[in-house]
Amino acid sequence: MPQGRSSTIKDPELYEKLRDEGNSKEKSARIANAAAKRGRSAVGEKGGESGSYEDWTVADLRKRAQELGMTGYSKKTKSALIAALRDH
Repeated sequence: MPQGRSSTIKDPELYEKLRDEGNSKEKSARIANAAAKRGRSAVGEKGGESGSYEDWTVADLRKRAQELGMTGYSKKTKSALIAALRDH
């Protein structure tokens, strides 16, 4: 942590669990402190929802495959693209 900031972890149990899962110290501290302040369920509900791949256009699916570094996506059908993206 940067100097001058307090490094007090408000929920040490959650912090250790997050670290054991492989999260960084900073991310674990941020989540643990937010959970202590607002409650674990409130922090867990935060975040958006991604639309279903079925709602995406083929062009958008191909663009996502490219972003992920996949190969062979240009000739796949929509259902094959969806399956490949889910398996990636």
